[in-house]
Amino acid sequence: MNRPVDACELLPPVTETSERLPVGGLLALASAGFITLLTEAMPAGLLPQMSQGLEVSPPLIGQLVTLYALGSLLAAIPLVTLTQSWRRRPLLLIAVGGFAIVNSITALSSDYSLTLAARFCAGVFAGLLWALLAGYASRMVAPHLQGRAIAMAMLGAPVALSIGIPAGTLLGNMVGWRMSFAIMTLLTLGLVVWVLRQVPDFPGLRPQKRLPLRRVLALPGVRPVLFVTFTYVLGHNILYTYIAPFLGPAGLGGQIERVLLVFGLAALLSIWAIGLLIDRWLRALVLVSCLLFIASTLLLGLLPQGPTTIYVATVIWGLSFGGIPTLLQTALAKSAGEHADAAQSMLVTLWNLAIAGGGLGGAVLLQGPGVTSFPWVIGGLLLTALLVAVGAKRQGFAAYR
Repeated sequence: MNRPVDACELLPPVTETSERLPVGGLLALASAGFITLLTEAMPAGLLPQMSQGLEVSPPLIGQLVTLYALGSLLAAIPLVTLTQSWRRRPLLLIAVGGFAIVNSITALSSDYSLTLAARFCAGVFAGLLWALLAGYASRMVAPHLQGRAIAMAMLGAPVALSIGIPAGTLLGNMVGWRMSFAIMTLLTLGLVVWVLRQVPDFPGLRPQKRLPLRRVLALPGVRPVLFVTFTYVLGHNILYTYIAPFLGPAGLGGQIERVLLVFGLAALLSIWAIGLLIDRWLRALVLVSCLLFIASTLLLGLLPQGPTTIYVATVIWGLSFGGIPTLLQTALAKSAGEHADAAQSMLVTLWNLAIAGGGLGGAVLLQGPGVTSFPWVIGGLLLTALLVAVGAKRQGFAAYR
């Protein structure tokens, strides 16, 4: 991700003085995540333009996000299983380079079916990439720096959601959605060079060290974290994917990029706070995140839909969501222990299942009861997530002080 903020600003300072983080390599990994998320969510911000350009309805453009998520959903676990013995950097380059190809196809295609196929392939590359990042970052540093290294490598996702996507929406409005995807291709090619220069290579796992997924899923705490991940991300993506039609009744249909920018700035503040507090207050932060999202849906559901309501609710939504990827990944890593890599592939799968569900569920709601149903459906999902997180006080979302 070409990063608008320095990762070091979002995390607490390292107290170790004898060793240094390989910042260049870690930021290359973060940039890979940035490009992945930006590629995934860009149709949400450019939905009206892509609908006109491909001559299909907005709900069908929403399925470009769904197909991307479906590719990741289907590919993450099988690809991780099949490639565990491969050397890591060539595998990383395959995943990154794939985005240059699929974004080029998206930029040039005038056929909706071809664009759908390209988006599915992009999701396949994304599923592989997300499964690689945490383990790759941990191998680049000494054990006492692994937590900070993983956090830095994973910063690409929240930064993309916070700043990159609003900026991409603004860019798309200025130069067109096709040029936006072409620019993504150029950024990806630059990242390939960056990875070759800054990211070291590592051998794959020996066959006897492969992790059994059934045993990982049975570990105490893993299932509650995965459940909260699914319900939270499902609720978020119903609103995020269809933010354009949701803003219409409030008279903000022409201010999509501004609303997303407000969301992004609030999310960045959340990321900074999470970086400072996560080691001591993980459980409390997860609960607060769920409560804030619920509060946002109540504002949207109970108050008149005007600009003030929308912007206040968006700030609260951004504060709730910005740090949630880091919180969930950290909770899962603590629960899974030495099996964290296998657990990560399951998280990637469920995350993308939730994105696909958000695209499909949002389309059903949009065509049925309409956007006024969004706050209540999303609020119900988040209330369920909150109750599960509250109940997982011993395993999954335990208090770490």
